[in-house]
Amino acid sequence: MAVQVYFIGAGPGDPELLTIRAKNIIQRADVIIYADSLVSPEVCRFAQDRAEIYKSASLTLEGITNIIVKAVRQGKVVARLQSGDPSIYGTILEQMAVLDEKVIEYEIIPGVSSLFAAAAALKTELTVPELSQTVIITRLEGKTPVPALEKLKNLAAHQASLAIFLSASLIEKVVAELLSGGYKPETPAAVVYRVTWEDELLLRTTLGKLVESVKASGITKQALILVGAFLDSKGKRRRSRLYSKGSIK
Repeated sequence: MAVQVYFIGAGPGDPELLTIRAKNIIQRADVIIYADSLVSPEVCRFAQDRAEIYKSASLTLEGITNIIVKAVRQGKVVARLQSGDPSIYGTILEQMAVLDEKVIEYEIIPGVSSLFAAAAALKTELTVPELSQTVIITRLEGKTPVPALEKLKNLAAHQASLAIFLSASLIEKVVAELLSGGYKPETPAAVVYRVTWEDELLLRTTLGKLVESVKASGITKQALILVGAFLDSKGKRRRSRLYSKGSIK
């Protein structure tokens, strides 16, 4: 059975960060459903003129899957565009569950996560020798609960590179949890708003000043919070052993 449905990672915003495979599928898709609150409409400019294009921000899960199922039954190719990479807060499992029930084949095309775009914009590396070799991707508990062992306070105890999604509107609670978990107020922190978009904003500060910086900027959503020693590694750069003389043969 030929694949007709593609869940595509549309990247953080800049259309030029689409993968070649993603662009090729968008160009031949008959139906495109894109997360218009997070995916740039410029991505859809690669679509053919006759393609049906739907914005998903105002659609329910049932509305989205009804469009997909109807299109498949008509023999059409569907491109479902998700922001960043679909595997990180992509909400694709619930969509795939419907397709599995309908015995509809699909494929997932990975994309550039806003996390990696943010690290690039900040000109930093998430894993720095002797500073941090672990990256924790998480979110603060809000309307969506998190497992008990994954509370932000508990994760803070690891002192790893921390990437906090979907939590800018709860910045006071984020900071309180991190401080109570063991991070010091002078820990480097950053907030990256709409990375790769024209109105991208980068805030560099410390954990102790994070609430003040975020409130002054007016940022409440579409932002990634980064915390950890890796953000202040320029004066503490350790040479990796990958390119040391002893490792090159």
